[in-house]
Amino acid sequence: MGDYFLENEELIVKINSFGAQVLSVLDKKNYREYLWYGDSKFWGRTSPVLFPFVGSLKDKQYVCEGKSFKMGQHGFARDMEFVMTDRSDKEIFFELNATEETLEKYPFDFKLIIGYVLTGRELKVIWKVKNNKKDTMYFSIGAHPAFLCPIHGENSKCGYKLRFDGVNEIHHHGNDVASGLAKMEEDIVIELENGRSVITEDYFDRCTYMIEGNQTKCVGIEDRDGNRIVDVNFDTPLFAIWSPEQKNAPFICIEPWYGRCDATDFEGDITERDYTQTVTGDEEFEGGYSMKFYNI
Repeated sequence: MGDYFLENEELIVKINSFGAQVLSVLDKKNYREYLWYGDSKFWGRTSPVLFPFVGSLKDKQYVCEGKSFKMGQHGFARDMEFVMTDRSDKEIFFELNATEETLEKYPFDFKLIIGYVLTGRELKVIWKVKNNKKDTMYFSIGAHPAFLCPIHGENSKCGYKLRFDGVNEIHHHGNDVASGLAKMEEDIVIELENGRSVITEDYFDRCTYMIEGNQTKCVGIEDRDGNRIVDVNFDTPLFAIWSPEQKNAPFICIEPWYGRCDATDFEGDITERDYTQTVTGDEEFEGGYSMKFYNI
């Protein structure tokens, strides 16, 4: 396990090989940190990669070819050591392969590649998923980066804004906080003013915001004066917005997802999960997203 760095004239990015997780994005000009530092008082992670599942499974298990497998929330890749395979000052790639241990809980011979490319003030994240066998592999993959908010030393993120580009309202499904499962019977509308939603004290107390249907391709955070802090750009079928419920935690997660948790009424097997991705032995899945950090 070790730390690796990408650096240019604007930013220093620290990535750890355990989970291939970005731990820090530091502005070289004013020494401002953009990412949450992983205090377990609120949440002990910073930007884990979610694989081979995103979210929680019904009864914490799934069925594949008639056999049940136990699986915790968000899969196992975030808690495994990756191998660094290629690096330069501006980009780095990590790899995780199936092991005897993973095959016992996820019966697919996978290869997961995670890459980071730093250009100016933008960090691009690349995901590649390969299947070493000819049969069809089913999986989900997603991001979970946490951005410091507030960022100017205020006591609360109240008054900060989420910006949703190109829309006047956002529809989302809630989740059952106890189980983590999606409540698909709910269709909740977030009304926006000039594409923005103002953070209030109880904004995140009710649920995770899961937003489906490609409603926008860019979500940003702005401070109380309207200055942009970060933009997250993606082309995923859905994304989530989260901060720990009823903790007034000093960060916000913007999470592009290829997949999500099971619905509360889900009864199918792995092939029937909503947004499940597939790849065969002669294919390669590629996805990802990018984060742009503003000098404020």
